[in-house]
Amino acid sequence: MRNFKNWAWLFLFGSLWGINEVIFGKILFKDSMLFATVWLAAWAFFMLAIARGVLNKPGSSTVIGIFAVIFKLANTAPFFCHLLGIFALGLVFDVFSTFLMKNERKVSYRSSLSGVLSAYGGFTLFALVITYFVRYEYWIAGGLAKVIHHIFVNGSFAALTAIVAVPLGYWIGVSGGALAERRPRWTYAGALVGVVILWTLGRIVG
Repeated sequence: MRNFKNWAWLFLFGSLWGINEVIFGKILFKDSMLFATVWLAAWAFFMLAIARGVLNKPGSSTVIGIFAVIFKLANTAPFFCHLLGIFALGLVFDVFSTFLMKNERKVSYRSSLSGVLSAYGGFTLFALVITYFVRYEYWIAGGLAKVIHHIFVNGSFAALTAIVAVPLGYWIGVSGGALAERRPRWTYAGALVGVVILWTLGRIVG
């Protein structure tokens, strides 16, 4: 991914993911909304899938997750468990989409399968790392029951949203990417402007 234009796309999608975490994440967690992590994950998978349709390259989803982490870290109070959750989703989606959606230029069952596996995989990775490696007090107090609930209850609802969000996002990404190739300068400029707007908004509302 040496093309600077590709990095602009990744930065844009990471910022789109990040702004949702900053604005709606704050609202959902402040009001203790039921399944807050599920709704945030649904948007994350939607953004990751669009980006994969535009730029279907190994490592791209992980980079987007890192940019989303940086965005949230820069624009709101640092809750490191939330940052770990964002990174875990990006990393796991990267793994499954690389194997299942590589060279795919149309929506198929593979995109839905990537979403389902990424939901369970991402929620599992987060729960295990935050509880048994980071040993975050809140998760240690909940014990194995909290880990299982997060994986099989929250993870299952996230998987249900991903069944729709990933193929829809991928279709939008493939279609939009084809249009972007016809006007590369305009779309590249638009991506940069979008990044500036999102970061400005993040600083205002964060």
